[in-house]
Amino acid sequence: MNPLKHAQGLSTTVARVILGIIFLAHGCQKFFVNGMDATASGFDAMGAPLPTLSAWVAAILEFGGGILLIVGIAVPLVSLLLILDMIGAIFITHIDNGFWSSDGGYELPLALIAGLIAVAIADQGLASVDSHVLKRLKK
Repeated sequence: MNPLKHAQGLSTTVARVILGIIFLAHGCQKFFVNGMDATASGFDAMGAPLPTLSAWVAAILEFGGGILLIVGIAVPLVSLLLILDMIGAIFITHIDNGFWSSDGGYELPLALIAGLIAVAIADQGLASVDSHVLKRLKK
């Protein structure tokens, strides 16, 4: 195997797993730390449309999407869905607070979007389910 290709696959895996852990943690926070009633109330207070539905969609996307990113399943699709989730977070929760995350701004969701774009278009490397499925489909 080409060493550069191996290094690129490894770096993509590391980035994908880190992003997956972040999203999984946020999904766990919604489901298990705050609970869905409190999460829905928070979404309502922030002015999210259909706050209960929005809270459930965000929690499922972040929890499930985090797991899928970690193992490398459907990475481009999962990344797109999480990007949409983060765009919603930016415009519903963070935009009025400015850029800096320390002020509740959109810095973190924007950084997550950048990471999701990068892993969505990258070769997933050997440590992903997607790469093994694609290998079998090419045969």
